[in-house]
Amino acid sequence: MHATVSVNGTITDAASAVIPVFDHGFLYGEGVYETLRTYGRSPGLFDRHMRRLRRSAELMALPVPYSDDELRARVDETMAAHDTPGELYVRMLLTRGVGELTYDPSACPAPSLVIIVKPFPEPPAHQFAAGIDVRLVSVRRNHPDALNPRIKSNNLLNNALAMQEAMRHGADEALMLNQAGHVTECSQSNFFLVDAGGTLVTAPLEDGLLPGITREVVLELAASLGVPAAERSFGPEAIAAAREALVTSTTREVMPVARIDGRPVGDGRPGPVARRLLDAYRTNAH
Repeated sequence: MHATVSVNGTITDAASAVIPVFDHGFLYGEGVYETLRTYGRSPGLFDRHMRRLRRSAELMALPVPYSDDELRARVDETMAAHDTPGELYVRMLLTRGVGELTYDPSACPAPSLVIIVKPFPEPPAHQFAAGIDVRLVSVRRNHPDALNPRIKSNNLLNNALAMQEAMRHGADEALMLNQAGHVTECSQSNFFLVDAGGTLVTAPLEDGLLPGITREVVLELAASLGVPAAERSFGPEAIAAAREALVTSTTREVMPVARIDGRPVGDGRPGPVARRLLDAYRTNAH
């Protein structure tokens, strides 16, 4: 794997990057992360990502002992050390740090900061042109009272199990319900549909989903473009009546969905709302 990694400020290649096995991020999954991509070799929407990183950390009482400027400097120096041309994928992970085998956070005197930089894996052009396949899976989204999905946590077992189920069915993404049977989000992205009346609809955060940065921007762009939008609960039956569906994420931007469980959404082709939002997002994501 061709990547450049910073571990607490020490920059190496991927094979040489190490973190102690007593780091609580490894032992217990105690940590938060953000995924960024560059536009013109500059991390897109950096300020928004850092706000969410701090919000996630606050929800698990994890201190962030760096200013945004310091975090940006760490990212920039790691990118500068990476010798691959083109756009980059950046993953920033902040863990509880190294400590004894205990759940007591006071056992960890300082958090660990890891930054991974590698070439950005552009989604295939045909996915934007034709749409992707999504599978409604049996794995339910974590209940907010058990593990709050608003924490962008390093513990991704719920998402991984959902995606692995979708992959067994040949799908590109997994769509999850909550315990009430409402559609929440996908394993790696937020989910939207365009209902029969032309309204762009996504689940409210209260249904148990991550507040996606791209989701946030798309809702803002919909308002500026005159596309009616709503955050409201809906079940799988709403998909059958939808004109369009799309997913949003940092790496996928605004990706149209052609089929869910093998059945076409609308006419099975990317629709005008997805196309307009993708064009607007690419103009505003820098």
